[in-house]
Amino acid sequence: GMRIVRVAPGHAELQMTVRRDMLNGHAICHGGFIFLLADSAFAYACNSYNLNTVASGCGIDFLAPARESDVLTAIGHERSASGRTGVYDIEVVNQRGEKIALFRGKSYRIKGHVLETPSA
Repeated sequence: GMRIVRVAPGHAELQMTVRRDMLNGHAICHGGFIFLLADSAFAYACNSYNLNTVASGCGIDFLAPARESDVLTAIGHERSASGRTGVYDIEVVNQRGEKIALFRGKSYRIKGHVLETPSA
């Protein structure tokens, strides 16, 4: 259950509510689900120019636990774009605005378009 909140050039916001089946043995959200949300916001942000773009690397820092029923929002922004490469920062916050995780993704543009455009 992720949902797209907003996508604009170089920007994306996605939301996800933490469910019981997403909890780990410590009764907090498994980091893999938080990573999935952040990575998906990264993918939408870096593909928002309609140019096929893939990840060339990424990392995440978990800052606070997310708990069952928390509504997590991943907010992604382009920080740098040059040639075929880009850098994107994604902040994951809960419904109280508390920072849960920080993700940085590096992108690489490949051939093609996300959505085919009519030939001129």
